[in-house]
Amino acid sequence: MKTRLNITIEGALLSNVKKYAASKEISVSQIVEDYFRSLIKPDFKKKSIIDLVNQLETPHQINKELDLKKSFYEDNSEKYGF
Repeated sequence: MKTRLNITIEGALLSNVKKYAASKEISVSQIVEDYFRSLIKPDFKKKSIIDLVNQLETPHQINKELDLKKSFYEDNSEKYGF
């Protein structure tokens, strides 16, 4: 069941929101409803980018025993002299 909601916002903001809604072919009400849903959905622990990268599988062509960090520094020390 849908319920009516009245809100007060700046005129310029409303104008921009209406343009955005028209470009996405959705209603302003749908934008507000989607936003409210995003506010109340369960807040799962957000993972850091490092956790996500660590979960990636190693490509098959890379030797898992090879120390990539050590190889990187060895290659660059020859190239840049550090």
